Amino acid sequence: MSAPVLRIQGLSVDYAVEPRVHALADVDLELHRGEVLGIAGESGCGKSTLAYAVTRLLKPPAEVVSGEVHFLADGEDVRIDQLEGEALRRFRWDRISMVFQGAMNALNPVLSIGAQLGDVFTTHRPGMKDAERRAACARLLEKVGVPADRLTVYPHQLSGGMRQRVMIAMALALDPPVMIMDEPTTALDVVVQREILDEILRLRDEFGFAVIFITHDLPLLLEISDRIAVMREGRITELAPTRRLYEAPEHPYTRELLRSFPSLTGDQGGFVRTGAVRVVEEER
Repeated sequence: MSAPVLRIQGLSVDYAVEPRVHALADVDLELHRGEVLGIAGESGCGKSTLAYAVTRLLKPPAEVVSGEVHFLADGEDVRIDQLEGEALRRFRWDRISMVFQGAMNALNPVLSIGAQLGDVFTTHRPGMKDAERRAACARLLEKVGVPADRLTVYPHQLSGGMRQRVMIAMALALDPPVMIMDEPTTALDVVVQREILDEILRLRDEFGFAVIFITHDLPLLLEISDRIAVMREGRITELAPTRRLYEAPEHPYTRELLRSFPSLTGDQGGFVRTGAVRVVEEER
């Protein structure tokens, strides 16, 4: 297995409400160069809290109560959990980026797509000339399958799939080694979902970044992930290579998740998605 680019050790997050909520409890994870690490689990299990804790985007009443997050790409060892102020601002998006759930809510409705993509370069690459910035934005859109002339339009003028592609382009802008995707295909129809997933995998192969892919859709993760971590009640209950988790799940909760999806062939208790089975079968 390749070298780790991100290491999470003993990460715990509470929500300081009454009564206090323990959202994450002693989470340990490693993400390796170029891999897709899937995180699956039911709503409320702590998946998004983990993503926001790693990227230091948690807001009160959420608070990290223990743990370390190390960024290890390119020979670095940066304690993300200890970064503050300008150092955190420079690090985030340049070294680790995030695709948020619900692109329409993440994009600013009163700014054009070009202005929002350009802001990434204005902030992190202030020495770029205007013409270079516009050319870079056009190339980004084309990489994710959106025509460059869409730079002048506003988010409401794009389809849901195109808005999500814009978010992926924004996350790719500075070529970060690590990208976190929080339910990036939620609310998209199955055809657009497939296009987005294929685009993510193509870009991963082209640029070599590592992905943490968060979703409640375990069959989807069986198609695209190298390893899968299953979460329940703020803890990692099982972490295994995808094939092994599919063929021989060890934890009762993982087995229940696998059995919770109806089979397309009609066998009760079978598995849902022919594509997921296909990926496993091709490895044999």
